[in-house]
Amino acid sequence: MYRYTRSYTGPVQAIILDLAGTCVDFGSLAPIQAFLTLFESEGLSLTEAEAREPMGTEKREHIRKLLAMPRIQRQWKDRVGTAPTEEDVERLYHAFVPFQLQAIAERSELIPGALNLQAFARDHGIKLGVNTGYSREMVNVMLPELHRQGFEPESIVCATEVPQGRPAPYMSFCNAMELGATAVQGCVKVDDTATGIEEGLNAGMWTVAVVASGNAVGLSQSQLEQLEDDKRAQCLRVAHQKMALTGAHYLIDSIDELPEVVANIQERIEVGDHP
Repeated sequence: MYRYTRSYTGPVQAIILDLAGTCVDFGSLAPIQAFLTLFESEGLSLTEAEAREPMGTEKREHIRKLLAMPRIQRQWKDRVGTAPTEEDVERLYHAFVPFQLQAIAERSELIPGALNLQAFARDHGIKLGVNTGYSREMVNVMLPELHRQGFEPESIVCATEVPQGRPAPYMSFCNAMELGATAVQGCVKVDDTATGIEEGLNAGMWTVAVVASGNAVGLSQSQLEQLEDDKRAQCLRVAHQKMALTGAHYLIDSIDELPEVVANIQERIEVGDHP
């Protein structure tokens, strides 16, 4: 008896990028800045490590996950007297939005390599899209600055516009449809968070985890470069080990390395490999 399998062997059709920490805002600092400010305004202690743990999720869900952390929930109960409710989550989200909008406006610089990637995609007939845990209101603050720098993705999908945000695959599916991709096996999802990589895997796509510019390191480009060589190497080593656990097909330090990875994915597709 024989069993036959069907393999996609066509071109890479689409690259789907996360925003903060992947193609803009080196270190993914804007969301952290906003969450720290929010919790400080509520009289609650929040560490940067705690703030980063749910990164990649839709921002209401991010707040929900923060409030579920035992240390933070204890603080809340001590202050309020009861456990956080959905009404509390909604109130905090609305208080968070202005902080986030301000932080985004201050941190909309493209990560080096973004424009080269865009040129590479255009040269090879690959569609380029982005998706994000930001809402459309938040993205609209960022887009004019991205366009000013020359970055113009062909599809933009927000977590608030699909039935469920990451790690569900719906944002990537929506990107693929908007970009006209006909096979998820020809799509590449790029993200700096574990939940974003899980999104890509759940969508059946090739996945690339970004390490140095993203959430796993959490430093601006200048902060990372100013570290002593041994400390920087150790920081990157730990971050690579952390992101390797996501199950991503590839690990890179920044999207500056992505064209080479996409070329390698194309070679693998042509010989019958699949995500």
